Amino acid sequence: MAHDTTLSDAHAEHEHHELPTVFGFWVYLMTDCIIFGSLFAVFAVLRNQYAGGPTGKELFEISGLALETALLLISSITYGFGMIAAHKGQIKSVQMWLAVTFLLGLGFVFLEVREFAHMIADGAGPDRSAFLSAFFTLVSTHGLHVSCGLIWLVVMIIQLSGVSAINERMMNKLTMLSLFWHFLDIVWICVFTYVYLASMI
Repeated sequence: MAHDTTLSDAHAEHEHHELPTVFGFWVYLMTDCIIFGSLFAVFAVLRNQYAGGPTGKELFEISGLALETALLLISSITYGFGMIAAHKGQIKSVQMWLAVTFLLGLGFVFLEVREFAHMIADGAGPDRSAFLSAFFTLVSTHGLHVSCGLIWLVVMIIQLSGVSAINERMMNKLTMLSLFWHFLDIVWICVFTYVYLASMI
């Protein structure tokens, strides 16, 4: 009886530790929503302030943007496959899908950095106009989040190498990363439609 009581207390303590962690992560996502909402509002105000510089229609290319979007959306699908494998307890499969997600995300960041480099080389840097300042701030903030997600993916792959089974704590970590990654997809869809497509009309 005493042994059962000890196990029950340990389980209760574990749940007490995990629930604040998950709740805290939701709070973090809400603060991120506020940050991106503010940046979208700033862009909405400054989107037509070109100061004689190039417009979005002159700068953006739909083909490159479509590739970036495809890479990020597919990466969400591959992460979903990883979560399915996690629920089945297939550690190697989870690591493989996380690695695929990492490569797709890395491709997205590479294309975004290349786009920025070309724009700056053509004299369309963030100091050229208010429109470009708002654009670079918003899009690079999203890119920074994706980069942090890539680091998180690497950490998870390494941590999974040191476990023999996916316990509740590890599943919570994978779930929080899943929420973060899918959140970035939603933000990018908003960036793609409102910042890029709307600026090209």
